[in-house]
Amino acid sequence: MEPTPEQSPHHAYPDHWEADVVLRDGGTARIRPITTDDAERLVSFYEQVSDESKYYRFFAPYPRLSDRDVHRFTHHDYVDRVGLAVTIGGEFIGTVRYDRIDDRGRPASAPADEAEVAFLVQDAHQGRGVASALLEHIAAVARERGIRRFAAEVLPANNKMIKVFRDGGYTQRRSFEDGSVHLTLDLEPTEKSLAVQRGREQRAEARSVQRLLAPGSVAVIGTGRTPGGVGRTVLRNLLAAGYTGRTYAVNRAFDECLATLDGVPAHRSLGEIDEQVDLAVIAVPAHRVPEAVADCGEHGVQGLVVLSAGYAERGAEGRELQRELVRQARSYGMRIIGPNAFGIINTAETVRLNASLAPESPARGRIGLFTQSGAIGIALLSGLHRRGAGLSSFISAGNRADVSGNDFLQYSFEDPDTDVALLYLESLGNPRKFTRLARRTAAVKPVVVVKGARHSGTNPPGHAVPVSRIPDTTVSALMRQAGVIRVDTVTEMVDAGLLLAGQPLPAGPRVAILGNSESLGLLTYDACLAEGLRPRPPVDLTTAASPQDFRDALAEALADGTCDAVIVTAIPWVGENGEAETGDGQVLAEALTKAVAGGSAKPVAVVHVEIGGLAEALAAASSTAAPRPRTAASRTVSPEAGADRAAATASEATNDRAGTTTPATATARTGPTAPGTATATAALGKPASGTPADATADPETPPRPGRIPAYPAAERAVRALAEAVKYAQWRRQAAVPGKIPEFLDDTIDEAGAAALIEAQLATAPDPRGRPLTHDEARELLGRYGIDVRPTLPAPDPEAAVAAAARLGYPVALKTTAPHLRHRADLGGVRLDVADEEALRRAYGELTDLLGKPAELLPVVQAMAPRGVDTVVRASIDAAAGAILSFGLAGAPSELLGDTAHRLVPATDRDAAELIRSIRAAPVLFGWRGSAPVDTAALEELLLRLSRLVDDHPEVVSVALEPVVVAPQGLTVLGASVRLAPPPARSDVGPRRLPNY
Repeated sequence: MEPTPEQSPHHAYPDHWEADVVLRDGGTARIRPITTDDAERLVSFYEQVSDESKYYRFFAPYPRLSDRDVHRFTHHDYVDRVGLAVTIGGEFIGTVRYDRIDDRGRPASAPADEAEVAFLVQDAHQGRGVASALLEHIAAVARERGIRRFAAEVLPANNKMIKVFRDGGYTQRRSFEDGSVHLTLDLEPTEKSLAVQRGREQRAEARSVQRLLAPGSVAVIGTGRTPGGVGRTVLRNLLAAGYTGRTYAVNRAFDECLATLDGVPAHRSLGEIDEQVDLAVIAVPAHRVPEAVADCGEHGVQGLVVLSAGYAERGAEGRELQRELVRQARSYGMRIIGPNAFGIINTAETVRLNASLAPESPARGRIGLFTQSGAIGIALLSGLHRRGAGLSSFISAGNRADVSGNDFLQYSFEDPDTDVALLYLESLGNPRKFTRLARRTAAVKPVVVVKGARHSGTNPPGHAVPVSRIPDTTVSALMRQAGVIRVDTVTEMVDAGLLLAGQPLPAGPRVAILGNSESLGLLTYDACLAEGLRPRPPVDLTTAASPQDFRDALAEALADGTCDAVIVTAIPWVGENGEAETGDGQVLAEALTKAVAGGSAKPVAVVHVEIGGLAEALAAASSTAAPRPRTAASRTVSPEAGADRAAATASEATNDRAGTTTPATATARTGPTAPGTATATAALGKPASGTPADATADPETPPRPGRIPAYPAAERAVRALAEAVKYAQWRRQAAVPGKIPEFLDDTIDEAGAAALIEAQLATAPDPRGRPLTHDEARELLGRYGIDVRPTLPAPDPEAAVAAAARLGYPVALKTTAPHLRHRADLGGVRLDVADEEALRRAYGELTDLLGKPAELLPVVQAMAPRGVDTVVRASIDAAAGAILSFGLAGAPSELLGDTAHRLVPATDRDAAELIRSIRAAPVLFGWRGSAPVDTAALEELLLRLSRLVDDHPEVVSVALEPVVVAPQGLTVLGASVRLAPPPARSDVGPRRLPNY
């Protein structure tokens, strides 16, 4: 929206204040500045506000706005007077305005830093979080314009508005004056205000996905009149799944006399439907989609699944069509899955929704699945179905122009029917937000991710998002830090998902192996060692072992306190007649299931070779729909999540004769313990005691175990178990978050560093920033307690001798030319130069070998104590954020890529893990008899550098190389720093939906 000629040219329309937001009920709205073109909208909006709300706004009856009022409320300078409106369908539903005032409450300009603020929300939209969203955005605008405080006068009876101010999380003062409540809010964000904002964001975005997955009614727009076609296929799948809501077929080409199609009402447009339609599945050509979206918006549809192709995957023109599609849908308050989507599925018994192209709806289970690829979605659904696993929900987002993996994480976090979230991602629209949400979700349930398009350096067709420049290995490390289980293939994702959904988390890496094949047991043993597990010697039951032998051996292993998990290996056993009995696996599955039912809570996996029907029998004997009780901590929310969660378990009847079970209708609950469930309080890895059977089950029937996953290869089973072990360890550590040591505050000069940065950027000729000189870098780093050993230039031998005399012998002579920097292997460094004669000789050798001094740029530096050469770096990626990196200097990090990474800000635990997670870490801890180095000093250095780049985002790159870590202390020998205006961050500021 462009400014009018009446508006001052130096206060142009601030289009960066425009934002799409998700409201409390899951609907969307647009927030934008009010302009002079909004006079009619403002009058219309005011006419729909109740007299009571008008009274609360103006403290007197105020039935209509005068022309003067309209002019005042629509003419702003966007600095001292600002008005924002919330719109749906182009019409106002709420407004907020601030006017800058001085200390006497009179209109003022800068440098006055206080403003009076007032809100008005249409009664029909009160309770949707409109005022809360407006407060976040108007506060951000005010801070941008130099306003630090809001003042508001509120009538005591206006409890809703008082609550908006009270619940915002800002520091506030309240007084009662002249019959009204006087509120003053400090606008500086606080830890509480940020937590409030993110909590509202989570609930709103989760609700927006929940509205899509659990609609009360569905209309398929574009349903064909003849069998076949995308629309008719979706309608058929909806009906076949037994969808519990109302279904409608819509096609403008239907004959007027056509009343039903496939047994559901048929209509030419949504306007012909007398009842509310919650979800529309659009399956029409791309050029007809805008018409369908407008029809949906005008008739109150809440969400869209757009199956139509022809958008960003077709290039620049299609990308613009896609953006316009999102703008159009959001203008009506609707969210979109797609375009080019495969569809959505919700297996909840109360919904049974299959609004997808999947011909068969999956069984009900505990796994949530999100994919950005329809083809991968088909493969995953097929693979899970083949292995007897069920799903709670499924979203195939296609080009994911709106609803993304971040939204799915928000939904999965609080969905009581989902125990494991699986995501296939090809791009990350907001990596910082993804890691934040993943960390919170992983604190209560596993998150397993496969990342496609890892090495292409570009986004897949249709995905218009920022491209991260960091290597895929760094992305993987950051996901691990957030608790995400990152796997390489969709097969590994299914393998891990099955184990995590059906089995408790292991208490440690100790693995018992038992089976009837010595060779298969040894293969499993070797695979465990390769994955970093601690296997016990395999127990060979011999090929003559019966199912009862398996049951007894498994029960014994589960009771053994020296193991944390069990892998059962099985080949066809030999019967009494000497022939191999392949059977259908039913009897062995029954034996294993009974052993697990009576044992302690440890994960069990089965590796089988050519035992017909074993996997199917295990799947039939138990299901991911109702897992066996997990350990207490596996259902415990970290402090970041903000609440404790309870484990819910259910008993199910067992048919001993057939070896099958009948599921009970019980699901895990969050928040207060659900009726008939127990609150587990044991530590991770310990069985929760005193867990009663579900109230609806037979009290004499033991709880049914979770699904025992079966694998056709030892390597696959072990890899899945190893991922569970690492995840369980992360959960234990995440339960007690790391800290930033307080001693850093006493040795850091944040204000001094800020002044240096401001001065250096002010003199930078390039608006993109500048690198600091050695002395400038030393001074800045010194403000954060990072001491860089000085170097003195040596343009000739005499200067080198003078520098050495100043620093004191022994010294190091080294080149600083870019092509020789840190390349001791090329002869550019001379160490332990003891005296003047040796220095002159080294100088001559250096210049004779490598070139003239003007090319080599030699420097002299005092020798540091001997130790291990390391490199510490920090950088800011526009998409992922600030990253802290560590490795050994030279070949380990540069040639072998042995570098570890953590997101900033790093805690004491992050720093400790960082130096221990590289493969060459043993070198730091006394490898092969060497003296261990001072890792505590190294951890402190990492924390100081993390604090620097976190406090000052203008520090976009720092490299400390080498950092020589000795048995006592460390020495930073080289440092390079680059300053630049910080990149825009998409994870801070008021809530807003991304625009891809």
